[in-house]
Amino acid sequence: MARVQTPRRTFSFYLLPAFSLQAFSSAVEVLKLANEVVEQDDYGWQVVSNDGQPVSSSCRVVVGADTALAFERQKSYEPNSASVVVVGGCRAFPASNIQLDAWLRECRYHRMWLLGISSGTMVLARAGLAEGRRCAVHWEHYPLFSEQFPNVTAAQTTFEQDGDLHTCSGGDAPFDMFLRLVERDHGIMVANRIREKAVAYRTRSAGERQRLPIHSRVRSNHRAVIKVINHMEATVGNPVHVKVLAATACLSRRQVERLFERELGRSPSRYYLELRLERAHLLLVSSSISVVEIAIACGFVSASHFSKVYRETYGHAPHQTRLIARRNESDAPAGTANLQL
Repeated sequence: MARVQTPRRTFSFYLLPAFSLQAFSSAVEVLKLANEVVEQDDYGWQVVSNDGQPVSSSCRVVVGADTALAFERQKSYEPNSASVVVVGGCRAFPASNIQLDAWLRECRYHRMWLLGISSGTMVLARAGLAEGRRCAVHWEHYPLFSEQFPNVTAAQTTFEQDGDLHTCSGGDAPFDMFLRLVERDHGIMVANRIREKAVAYRTRSAGERQRLPIHSRVRSNHRAVIKVINHMEATVGNPVHVKVLAATACLSRRQVERLFERELGRSPSRYYLELRLERAHLLLVSSSISVVEIAIACGFVSASHFSKVYRETYGHAPHQTRLIARRNESDAPAGTANLQL
């Protein structure tokens, strides 16, 4: 097979504690298969951890590190340093790391590509490397990300490319994103061979949605209902009147109310409230934002009203939800399976 000559790329994966093993392995598998297809080691990779010690994934499989962050910072000034830096994230909001932020800024200064996976995108945004850029953000992270980084265009898509910044939502999305990078180097024929080897005949393009279509989630195919729900999701932080929602579907308020009762078994107002409470719940378990700030961000007029309806829906107060989430994190089993890569 004729192949395009390309410089060798080295990918440095900085893995956050409790990183997604699925996301990490999806990315590395594309690089491995690409080398097999082109019959040459065009892609190399290494694992970087904060202290050079192994890192435990969210499923407690431990991945060995090749090097420490401090050593990589020294190497970043060398001509043969990594050409691509990947921050492999997790479900939780990552803790602040001044050294990591500084390294990423140095990498940007040296014109290295920066890739964020899952909450790794939050790390890049926190380091000031996503200002004015479009980033793919996991739907569970979206509420918090939007609040924390208003100058970044957050998108609930599978993956995004904005110049030298590449981001994806996690899960198996890294497979699609890395495949596009290989396709950019070697063309569609190599990418198709990789798909065949991975038995992945349907891969997604940049900008594709990450969640199931609304009709799959709510079990309704009615176009007017879907249109109203889309508008609800876009205005969760600043809810509008049902009459306004009805107007988006060119229907009256009573028509929309009858449709929601028939299709979803609840009023549009109730469904709207459940969407806002869902966002509030995600913020409670994934951030340290105060209950008052969460109430405001989710369109509630007061913290007391928010606490009341939240308790009625979830069975306990917002602060209890946060306590339970923190307790579950601290009580996670300590045992690990060990895998050195």
